[in-house]
Amino acid sequence: MQFWRNTTDADTGRFLKLYTELPVEECERLGALEGSEINAAKIILANEVTTLLHGADAATAAEETAREVFEKGGVGNDLPTLSLSAEDIGDGMSIVQVIVKSGLAKSGKEAKRLIAENGAKLNDAPLTDPGLMIDAGALAEPIKLSAGKKRHALVQLSQ
Repeated sequence: MQFWRNTTDADTGRFLKLYTELPVEECERLGALEGSEINAAKIILANEVTTLLHGADAATAAEETAREVFEKGGVGNDLPTLSLSAEDIGDGMSIVQVIVKSGLAKSGKEAKRLIAENGAKLNDAPLTDPGLMIDAGALAEPIKLSAGKKRHALVQLSQ
C-alpha cells in the first residue's frame, strides 16, 4: 500500500486509470489535484488497488496501519516483526545485529552507516549509539526500529 501512496504526483492520475476501476473522469479529476490535495488522491489509489488485489478488509487494515505508522508515528499491527528468544539474546545483542536480523539493513556495515548518518530510530527517537546492547529486559515491550522514514520493523521477545 505504501508504494502507491509514495507515487509521484505526476503519475497519480495515470495510475488511477491503469490500476483501478474508477471512472476515467474521476481519475482525471483526482490526478489534476495539486499540493496537499494530491495526497488524498494517492490514498484513494492505494485503497482501490489494495481492495482489488486483497479485498476490502485488507485495504482497511493496510490503511489503518499506514495511518498509525506514518501519520501518527505509532507502531501498527502489520509491521514486519522479529521475534527473539531469551536464548537468542543471551547476555545481550548489539543494536547493529538486531537491525540486520530485522531486515532493515543487509549487513553490520550498512547498519552502522545508517546509525552514523542519523537514519536509524529506536521507538521514534534517533538512534546514535551503534554499541547499544539489547537484552531481554529491553524487549519487555516490543520496540520499533526505523530505517529512514518509510521502513519499520517491530522487535519483540518471543513467548
